[in-house]
Amino acid sequence: MQYVNLGPTGLKVSRICLGMMTYGSPQWRPWVLDEEAARPFVRRAIEGGVNFFDTANMYSNGVSEIITGKLLKEFAKRNEVVIATKVYFGVSDDMSIDAPTMAGKFHPNASGLSRKHIMHAVDASLQRLGTDYIDLYQIHRWDRATPIEETMAVLHDLVKAGKVRYIGASSMWAWQFAKAQQVAKENGWTPFVSMQNHYNLLYREEEREMIPLCHDQKVALIPWSPLARGFLAGNRKPEDKDVSANNSATSRAKTDDLALRYYYNEADFAVVDALTALAEKKGVSNAQIAYAWLLHKGVTAPIVGASKLPQLEQALGAISVRLSAEEIATLEASYQPHPVIGHV
Repeated sequence: MQYVNLGPTGLKVSRICLGMMTYGSPQWRPWVLDEEAARPFVRRAIEGGVNFFDTANMYSNGVSEIITGKLLKEFAKRNEVVIATKVYFGVSDDMSIDAPTMAGKFHPNASGLSRKHIMHAVDASLQRLGTDYIDLYQIHRWDRATPIEETMAVLHDLVKAGKVRYIGASSMWAWQFAKAQQVAKENGWTPFVSMQNHYNLLYREEEREMIPLCHDQKVALIPWSPLARGFLAGNRKPEDKDVSANNSATSRAKTDDLALRYYYNEADFAVVDALTALAEKKGVSNAQIAYAWLLHKGVTAPIVGASKLPQLEQALGAISVRLSAEEIATLEASYQPHPVIGHV
């Protein structure tokens, strides 16, 4: 395993981050693995040198945080791992509720980035994780209803109180991120050190504004969906878009309407064809090339989701895959612009 600093900090993180959304309660989403099924993944990640684990309070309505904290205690000491979680969406006792579609199902202050909600949410996350502090506390989305000054002030207070070590952000417009950083700078508050955005070979719109901004400001990039919700694995076909008629589709594919909105255009399949050809030439998997491409593009650590152990092994193996400038250009040649997706 390789380790790098998380953006402008002295915190060392592995080049692969294990995304914990896959582990929680299958009642929340059918493809999620329960605690027993999750245990081998966390154990293998630790054995493979991974020290960076990312979850969110909304994943499985808090169960993911519980499993994350419990399993990390089994396989590592607290000071050996970097735990990242997020705040914005509401958390429900009703496992059938999925936070992004929660309209009308929570009380008015149960979500967002107000001082009231963040102070409540961080204590709840600490309790579920079973820890005294969170290494990286991230705002999951931008809150248009709360002044950014209020949000940055309370995040700074959490750092000063010792509940949080560093703060990060997730998908938003570049101007919003720049505004947040400027507000922190002007007031002497803690700035964001990382950006968890939507970035992969099939979605490169972040290269226009957000990624150059982060590179300029030395902010770490820890993108979500590095395999484009599994599309880059190379096992999707145009007819798979009609998942109701596809008996071979996986449980996640059958319930993942976001993938159908994000991908499946002609250019996407052309990119996958180039990816598959290069993977075959190098004798590695599509996933390893896709991860390696990100690592060659200035990404600190992609957030890797794994529901099968070979998927985790492929991610660990991607660290040693080297790509030439010519190979990178070949992978990128067929890309066509996409509508902005992930935070709108």
